[in-house]
Amino acid sequence: MKKIIFNLSLFIMLTSIASCSNNKKKPLDSSDYDRAAKHLGQNLNKYLFNTLNYQSWDEGFLLYNIKGKSETKGYKLNLSTNELSATLNPIKRKSQDFSRNSKEFISPNGKLAAFIDSYNLWVRNTANDVKTQLTFDGKKDYGYATNNAGWVQSDGPVLRWSPNSDKIATFRQDAMGVGEMYLTTTNIGHPKLQAWKYALPGDSKIFEIERIIIDLKSNNKIIKLKMNNDFQRSTTTDHIAGRGGEFLDTQWSQDGSKLAFVSSSRDHKEAHLQIADAKTGEVSSIFKENVETYYESGVRSENWKVLFESNEFIWYSEKDNWGHLYIYDLKTKNLKNQITKGNWLVRSMRHIDPLTREIFFTAGGKEKGNPYHVYFYKVNFDGSDLICLTPEFGTHTINASPNWNYFVTTYSTTTSPPVSVLKNRNGKKLAELASANIKALEKNGWQKPIEFSVKARDNKTDLFGIMYVPSYYNENDKYPVLNYIYPGPQSGSVGNYSFNAARRDYQALAELGFIVVSVDAMGTPGRSKSFHDAYYGNMGDNGLPDNITTIEQLSSRYNSMDISKVGIWGHSGGGFASTAALLRYPDFYKVAVSSSGNHDNRNYEADWGEKWHGLLTPLELDSQDGKSKYDVTKSNYDTQANQMLAENLQGKLLIAHGMLDDNVPPSNTMLMVDALIKANKDFDLILFPNKRHGYGDMNDYMTRRKWDYFVKNLKGIEPPKNYIFGKD
Repeated sequence: MKKIIFNLSLFIMLTSIASCSNNKKKPLDSSDYDRAAKHLGQNLNKYLFNTLNYQSWDEGFLLYNIKGKSETKGYKLNLSTNELSATLNPIKRKSQDFSRNSKEFISPNGKLAAFIDSYNLWVRNTANDVKTQLTFDGKKDYGYATNNAGWVQSDGPVLRWSPNSDKIATFRQDAMGVGEMYLTTTNIGHPKLQAWKYALPGDSKIFEIERIIIDLKSNNKIIKLKMNNDFQRSTTTDHIAGRGGEFLDTQWSQDGSKLAFVSSSRDHKEAHLQIADAKTGEVSSIFKENVETYYESGVRSENWKVLFESNEFIWYSEKDNWGHLYIYDLKTKNLKNQITKGNWLVRSMRHIDPLTREIFFTAGGKEKGNPYHVYFYKVNFDGSDLICLTPEFGTHTINASPNWNYFVTTYSTTTSPPVSVLKNRNGKKLAELASANIKALEKNGWQKPIEFSVKARDNKTDLFGIMYVPSYYNENDKYPVLNYIYPGPQSGSVGNYSFNAARRDYQALAELGFIVVSVDAMGTPGRSKSFHDAYYGNMGDNGLPDNITTIEQLSSRYNSMDISKVGIWGHSGGGFASTAALLRYPDFYKVAVSSSGNHDNRNYEADWGEKWHGLLTPLELDSQDGKSKYDVTKSNYDTQANQMLAENLQGKLLIAHGMLDDNVPPSNTMLMVDALIKANKDFDLILFPNKRHGYGDMNDYMTRRKWDYFVKNLKGIEPPKNYIFGKD
């Protein structure tokens, strides 16, 4: 009997041991990461064929290249006859006939190149290389045409040439007294100190500009505009320098006699349209718009225009909760009519035809479906004959001929590959140029993303996003959820719903056994003004309530989503938001990977916080000492600071930063580190020596560490040790 009992006990014990052994999760090896890496852009983009990859207009012809499987072919289309012919070789990109470099700004006629030398503005004759000095009293922190917003610096000038190349609109930047930012290199021996002007929210002194005009035909006369200094602000971005150094929010009359410009208040609540006389510097006030939050003149696009010839001006406003165009009388300053209207928004005013009195523009939300799809329209000045020129479903990118009689539109969706079509100015289709072939892409593992719509935190507003599942997805299995976030507020986590062979590493992560979700939350652009303003003055919100409700709603549709295991990641603003997710919602988010986060916007450039959170103001306190426990005077910015919530950390947190980050200074992450240590919290930290906001040749290391972190801490599986991307 005892023997039987002993044998039975031994059997149970051995069975139990075997069972435990079977339940132990098998670690991943390098082959698992290899399979996932096949879904990265650098490995998939090469399989997308028959796409238009270059186009240009040339005196009655459209020249373009089509990328094929084995070669790229060039074509020439006669716009008058619609005859198509192949070229012997692919079309080469047009090169300018004069030499230039990134430190120069070429005049419209190509004869002059403006540049900065020793804080002064010069021009170079591109024909004979003769250089002429235009200003003589520039000095450090008080130079001309300076391209410095604190978070970005360039040696090239910021200016606007007049149409006939005889005048320059620019400024003298007053950076005297502006606070500095400091970084040091990592090297053997003495480190090198990097110091530059970098204003912060609440600083008494920030960048200002003194607007000037330089008249090259009048012995290079400098005309200072008769007005007070402007703050270095624009209506579209957090800098006054556009691509190539273009002076934003400035516009010349065709004859160069007048200069229109918009001045923005420090807090972006006021936009002031003014016109200066180019000879005298006299400035006339034309129009002001004041808003409760911030004024923007479009979605990353200036949508105001002074029509000097007809004494009118077009103004962009969101005063009816949607971004629309209005036309005013320039003399009386009275509104003539609203040009566009409805529950949709104008995104970018692309062209104004003063002869036909038509406006060509892109917009979103007017057509059925995803409101982030971009369509192309034209409308008369009086608001009549509004026509969608690109009714084909999807997001359209537009390349118009110089005279705007023709345009090429390339359209696609997240799941439909791009198609390129030539049309005339009335939207008539003239020729299909290319229709992408994705057979090779599919053969090499490309997976369709799942585009979705859910309700926002208010249970009323529609949100849109994309989701990625493993190629081996089984609805009966359970998958941890990863949430990619970029909170904006100047852009969203998705934003662009056109076709991509690969978006970041979403599908690659899905192949490691996750479901990946990204949503455009409230507080981001491309929708109504109230949608964009959703968390104005409360940047700590980060759209997280919308991300959470999105995942919860999706889990009711996809039972395979294991929302007891949710991770989140993001970079820059996404680094700020992903850490905030772990600290503000510790019961929902369990793991976060946060890189280069602006964890306290008091340590990020002034224009950012002051636009989206408001000017820094002290709070009335009930406490007697008037201090927070971090010895920072309490202000309206306390609510957004991640380090103030360090005691809430429960999950696993990996934070990273480049030690030479001159966009988001590493002090942002060090504040977080300091608070976590003082709160006696465990966390993981990666510092990248001598790296900026992006990590350059160390980026693969960051990607690998992110993958490892989620695999280990959400799936409970050991990742392959020291995996290397692209290793044969």
